[in-house]
Amino acid sequence: MPFLPLGGQAVIEGVMMRSPTKVAVAVRRPDGTLAFLEKPFESITRRIKILGLPVVRGAVSLFETLGLGITALNFSADESSREDGKPGETAEKPSAGMAVMQIVTVAISMSLGVLLFVVLPARLTEWLGFHDRVSFGLVDGAFRLTAFVLYLWLISQWKEMARVLGYHGAEHKAIHALEAGVELTPENVQKFSRLHPRCGTTFLFLVVLTSIVVFTFIGKPANLAQHLLRIACMPVIAGVAFEFIRLSGKYFDRPFVKALTWPGMQFQRLTTREPDLDMCAVAIASLEKVMDDPALAAARNAGGVKEVSFVQ
Repeated sequence: MPFLPLGGQAVIEGVMMRSPTKVAVAVRRPDGTLAFLEKPFESITRRIKILGLPVVRGAVSLFETLGLGITALNFSADESSREDGKPGETAEKPSAGMAVMQIVTVAISMSLGVLLFVVLPARLTEWLGFHDRVSFGLVDGAFRLTAFVLYLWLISQWKEMARVLGYHGAEHKAIHALEAGVELTPENVQKFSRLHPRCGTTFLFLVVLTSIVVFTFIGKPANLAQHLLRIACMPVIAGVAFEFIRLSGKYFDRPFVKALTWPGMQFQRLTTREPDLDMCAVAIASLEKVMDDPALAAARNAGGVKEVSFVQ
């Protein structure tokens, strides 16, 4: 079966799943019960045609994914430490104050990302004395790739993240199982690969590679305006990487596409762990909450897919 229009994200003691019109989060509480957050969601790219254009839709989807991810993480942080829940309880929607905090968090995270992965590599390359367009672009890109690999390695070594990485693997396995059309049981789900071609890790790797090409073309930033130009190009770079992820999900059976996605998938060995059966069960519970999405059902029946979400 072709890849379905599903995305997801591991959270604290749980998994978020996203279909074209629904988002669901399942979290295992300390007492063993499951808490759910469910809400309708329709991408703005489906409502405003110009935002649904190639490349543009990728940049928009990235910001939407960040917002949904923070909502899911906040919910999981609350529920994973709550002892007094009832089985299958569905949480209330986040308050307006929480929504403002999420926006602030996204803004701070994006600012730090720009500083560490755009501005700092350029300053270090300049400090080392590289000035011509090609050498500056390659060394600047090498710093960016090194920072990316180091970031992933540090996450993989963080003991407190071990279970989140396990849920990340469970999320991938559950989507693989649904795409394969097998019965969704923890035992069946666990048989599948914990690596997925549409993972956000692969997307970030593609962003780094695309940025090397684009920034080399732009050349060395000599002043603030040129630094701002680089930053302004980041949504375009993300959009290009998104289009490749979209095509890789649609044509992953092609040898050429497999070869191009292979490096990014190997980085997922740092951001996923083999899950246990309970983690797989939580991933299934989240997935089942969005499986009644009409758009998802239509894609399954047609054997095709018109849109793709990140599998984070």
